Amino acid sequence: MRPLFLTVVCFLFLSTAPALAATCGNGPNGFEAWKQDFIANSKRYGLKQRTVNSALQNVKYNSKVIRLDRNQKSFKLSFQQFYAKRVNNAMIRRGQKLGKTYARLFNRIEKKYGVPAPVILAIWGLETNYGGYLGNMPVLQSLATLAYDCRRSKFFTNELVNALKIVQRRDMTPGEMRGAWAGEIGQTQFLASSYMKYAVDYDRDGRRDLIRSVPDVLASTANYLQKKGWRRGQPWGPGTANYRVIREWNKASVYVQTISVMADKIAN
Repeated sequence: MRPLFLTVVCFLFLSTAPALAATCGNGPNGFEAWKQDFIANSKRYGLKQRTVNSALQNVKYNSKVIRLDRNQKSFKLSFQQFYAKRVNNAMIRRGQKLGKTYARLFNRIEKKYGVPAPVILAIWGLETNYGGYLGNMPVLQSLATLAYDCRRSKFFTNELVNALKIVQRRDMTPGEMRGAWAGEIGQTQFLASSYMKYAVDYDRDGRRDLIRSVPDVLASTANYLQKKGWRRGQPWGPGTANYRVIREWNKASVYVQTISVMADKIAN
């Protein structure tokens, strides 16, 4: 039998010990405790606590982000339905026009990275209509919400950490980081982890700016594809090595096929 005084001590310890924040949750309850725990342990991620506290202090749980995460219907469409929904002739013509406007830039990028203009233009157009709409949701709020949510907590915790590293490195401020509901950033919608790995300062202004700098946007997209195995001078249609590289950009088959077909149309 356990001695009485040990039972009392254990009871007192359990009753007075602070509750540990949950590693994830479903719904807003517990989010604030999780956030404070994340801030307190920011050093384990290679982050400065002062930076993280400043960046996340006003971040709240966003139920809209969770609803959007649970309701991704576009990728359930057939290719014909998806293409018709996302691409039209005006987009193709604009891509061709931008290819001419930035011809010298595209030529330099292809010479360095091996990725031709039509493929980059297709991604640029499909992701944000050539920078026309980057999304208006606060990236850190979206990523913190998804990192706390149990469905893909590990994946989005990594994205949140990388987004905070972008802030810490002063490439972007928290206020500048606005994008899609899942935290994608910039004119070709890089996840924060891809931003850290593949974004380049092509215009040499001292920071990698995928929001305002077209040279940085286009070169970073080419760099991503090159690092994923793009084969210079080879086609990108179904069954090719480069088609498999496009799949690294987005795993959804309808998305990959749309990029490939759109790039063909822009090239013609």
